[in-house]
Amino acid sequence: MSNAPHRTAELTPKGGLRRFGRDARGLAAVEFALIVPLMLTLYFGTLETSDALTASRRVTNVAQTAADLVAQVTTVSSSDLTDIFAASTAILTPFDTSAVKITISSVVADSSNKTTVAWSSTYKGTARTTNSAVTLPTGLTTANTSVIMAEVTYTYTSPIATFITGPIVMTETAYLRPRRSVTVAKTS
Repeated sequence: MSNAPHRTAELTPKGGLRRFGRDARGLAAVEFALIVPLMLTLYFGTLETSDALTASRRVTNVAQTAADLVAQVTTVSSSDLTDIFAASTAILTPFDTSAVKITISSVVADSSNKTTVAWSSTYKGTARTTNSAVTLPTGLTTANTSVIMAEVTYTYTSPIATFITGPIVMTETAYLRPRRSVTVAKTS
């Protein structure tokens, strides 16, 4: 007979728990199952945050571009504004451009620096009423000057975050002074 120690299987409940605690088979699968939801949430959250920030930057660019294109001319026509709206909304591509609203207004300050709307035009929004008062940031105008104001509203709808946050409304307003004249006139 051999002198090797003889091992017997522990059949007691306490022995079964010890064996289960020492058994590492399947541990990786359990850890994976616990970590996957967190990793997917982080991954898709990063994608969504990146897309939303990109959309926000593009909304800012739309406002700046619309105001800049109008501020470069001495007069603007309705067909010019249609082209400006088309060029400005193209900046949002590949985002959905049907959710953008742009309003361009010429705001004129009188001799006492009271600002009113000289004209306003819109793309899918509501134009400002002519001669209505407008409050601008302090120091933006002086007596007998004007400013072009472009207001953009964009409803960002994420394909993934729609169920969590819903649509996000982004707004931006850009102000630029006319470059070639004191005011930019609008023709029909």
